[in-house]
Amino acid sequence: MFNQDYYMDDTNVAERLYREWKEHGNLIIAYDYDNTVFDYHGEGHSYNQIVKLLRECKELGAYLYVFTACEEEKFPQIEAYLQENNIPYDAINEAPDFLPFKGRKPYYNVLLDDRAGLRSAYHALRLAALKIKEERAFMQ
Repeated sequence: MFNQDYYMDDTNVAERLYREWKEHGNLIIAYDYDNTVFDYHGEGHSYNQIVKLLRECKELGAYLYVFTACEEEKFPQIEAYLQENNIPYDAINEAPDFLPFKGRKPYYNVLLDDRAGLRSAYHALRLAALKIKEERAFMQ
C-alpha cells in the first residue's frame, strides 16, 4: 500500500518517462511558449535550462512540439523566435502524425509549462534524459 499518490514522486515520473522512451525509442514532449522559452513580459527572465534540456532531448530523438494558447496568426513569429534562438521544435499545436490514436486532448509524454508544474516536469525529464544518454553512451 502506498502512502501517497505514486506519480507525486518525481523519481517515479522520471522512471515512467525512461521506460516509455526505451519502449518507443523516443518521447513526445510538449512545451509552452510564453514564459517557458520566451520572456512574454520582457522582464529579463532566462529560460536557458529549459532550452538546454529541449536541445538534449532532441539530440536523443524526442519529438518536440510547442503547445501554446497563442492564436495561429502568431505562429510565424513564434517559429522565427525558435529558429533564431536554436530552440528545437517539430510542430506548433500539432501532435505527431505517427500516433496510433487521435483525440481531442493533445498527446504528450511530458508537458513543460510555466503554469503546469514546470519545475517537477523539468526535473523528471532531465533525469530520464540523463539515464537514456548514459545508457546509449555505454552501448557504443
